[in-house]
Amino acid sequence: MKDLQEFLKNNREKEDTVSWDVADPPCKRIRLEPREEGAADVRHNGAIPQTPEAGDGSAAMESSAGKVCNVCLGILQEFCEADFVKKVCQKVNSADYQFTSFVFSVSLPPQLSVRERAAWLGVKQQMRNLGLPLAKDDIVQLKEAYKWIIHPQLSEELGVPADGKSLFEVSVVFAHPETDEECHFLATACPDCFKPAKNKQSVFTRMAVIKALEKIKEEDFLKHFPCPPSSPKKLCDALEIQCNNGAVFVAGRYNKYSRNLPQTPWIIDGERKLESSVEELISEHLMAEFKADSFNFSSSGREDVDVRTLGNGRPFAIELVNPRRIHFTAEEMKRLQQAINDSSDKIQVRDLQLVTREAIGRMKEGEEEKTKTYSALIWTDKAIQREDIAFLDDIKELKLEQKTPLRVLHRRPLAVRCRLIHTMRSEYIDEHHFRLHLKTQAGTYIKEFVHGDFGRTKPNIGSLLNRTADILELDVESVDVDWPPTLAD
Repeated sequence: MKDLQEFLKNNREKEDTVSWDVADPPCKRIRLEPREEGAADVRHNGAIPQTPEAGDGSAAMESSAGKVCNVCLGILQEFCEADFVKKVCQKVNSADYQFTSFVFSVSLPPQLSVRERAAWLGVKQQMRNLGLPLAKDDIVQLKEAYKWIIHPQLSEELGVPADGKSLFEVSVVFAHPETDEECHFLATACPDCFKPAKNKQSVFTRMAVIKALEKIKEEDFLKHFPCPPSSPKKLCDALEIQCNNGAVFVAGRYNKYSRNLPQTPWIIDGERKLESSVEELISEHLMAEFKADSFNFSSSGREDVDVRTLGNGRPFAIELVNPRRIHFTAEEMKRLQQAINDSSDKIQVRDLQLVTREAIGRMKEGEEEKTKTYSALIWTDKAIQREDIAFLDDIKELKLEQKTPLRVLHRRPLAVRCRLIHTMRSEYIDEHHFRLHLKTQAGTYIKEFVHGDFGRTKPNIGSLLNRTADILELDVESVDVDWPPTLAD
């Protein structure tokens, strides 16, 4: 603020030495400081007097010591000072975030936009009376002015630069309960702009108010709202000072060795069925190390609770929301991976690494085109010999029609899906058992391909062998997605 005041003071002294020249167009900057005694009404820079004449109701603001500004509601008066900046920085430092830059955001009361509009209309009228043009773009929005003032102070206090692309956000939320109802007249004038939303406490959001202000005619606005705005009794309140780090993404591959472990928490009607899950065994370590608020788990497909995932494992990614710690070396990631692996014999993780949000899309690319390899232990009701199953090895690109399985019909839409069994290889065990190795299109229901799901999957192993068949064990042997990159041990 001191730098700004010094700049205005020096600039004023320079401008006062320049004589008025009619041929010279005035500059677009509007002077904020009051005029000096005896100065001309219109300066060389196009500034207009800030002290209104008696009976003149078009002035945007009456400036006097101790009064709350009727446009900014005190934001530029009280919340640009060093004490408030230090309060914000204390909040940031106490939150213990890792960051190398920051972006500052401010949430202003929606009614402040109404007051800005009233002030703008008053200034525009004065300029029109003086025969001077004034476009809306010539006026700096209060929100931007506040950021211009606060940014360098925050940067100096925090010791890092302000950067509009930074993932670390410092935000301040202002409120002014005294004037909350000032924008309510807009709901009558522009009802289409105010529609209830489930996640909003009030329809009078800042964006809805701005939309209505763009739509309402000037004469209609002036019928409902005073120009200049009335002076409030109290300053704005700084309700919240918040910090938030952009999400960090961790990827890897997991093996699941248990036949009694779901991929995600298994909860039915609010009751937990099993004590843990793949997701939880991995994420609890990541959450603790990254000090995140929450997480989102995703993977390249999923296996049933009784299915193991072997081979190179299944690709997965975890989004860590609002992490306090974001910088990890490759060695630290290796130690984190080892900690996960040491914590349970039910899973193992490999190739754990930090990735970008964009890279995760590669895990989902070609969801229908990728292939998976399975190993299934199959039982038949009638006795079999080696020659009875040998023909399965010769079948290539077998086309299936699979209705949504009965076991997942409660959570997936009813549909008929066409899938391919690329290759099969059988291993005879005894008269009622054999193992079948399959390479299939992603999304193929293997259990249903074996037992037929009451005829909902055609053809199936039972129909091909002309006998009843069922699956006893299933393992995923490979998920053919070349992501994330393999890391050296």
